Amino acid sequence: MKKHFFLFIIIAILFALSSFTFFEKGKSISNFKLKSATNNKWVSLSDYKDAKGFIVIFTCNKCPMAKFYSQRLNAMDAKYKKHGVPLLAINAMDTLAYAEESFKKMQKKISKEQLNIPYLQDKKQTVGKNFNATYTPQAFVIWKVNGKYIIKYEGAIDDNAGEPEKAKNHFLTDAVDQLLQGNEVKVPKSESFGCKIFYRGIEDKMR
Repeated sequence: MKKHFFLFIIIAILFALSSFTFFEKGKSISNFKLKSATNNKWVSLSDYKDAKGFIVIFTCNKCPMAKFYSQRLNAMDAKYKKHGVPLLAINAMDTLAYAEESFKKMQKKISKEQLNIPYLQDKKQTVGKNFNATYTPQAFVIWKVNGKYIIKYEGAIDDNAGEPEKAKNHFLTDAVDQLLQGNEVKVPKSESFGCKIFYRGIEDKMR
């Protein structure tokens, strides 16, 4: 019995170490090009020649949780793009399954919620898969390291969607501030909550 217990402990430690190593290395994100519902123009990472990094938010039109964050996203973009860290919002929802996530409905959302940020449609869902985005809203911070964009943070924007003034943990902005100061992100991952992103052609029992 003891032998099996110690074997289990060793396997658990090895798994934890391998996971830690993988996360420390970080996943690189390739350049992408998506159409913006904000101005009908195509947007890519390479358009931002002087960017130090990006705040990338996976969001959508109908998710109640995502709607809480519209003005906070505007404020973040206004603040951080001055420091070389623009914000991009991406809708990776399956438009074939959810008509309310169409490009036209994205444009209506921009007008209704007064969004001032690029709101991009990931119609083929390739960018969402590359990031391994799972919920809306879900935040990522990617940072330029040796010419590549590396994921430095992923998870929640903060810990209070409905009442921003009561938020105690500002995971996303803390991560950006730490990177701008030349430091590593203290909390590189947190749990995001919201509406699940279902990827076309991938079975999911929850669907």
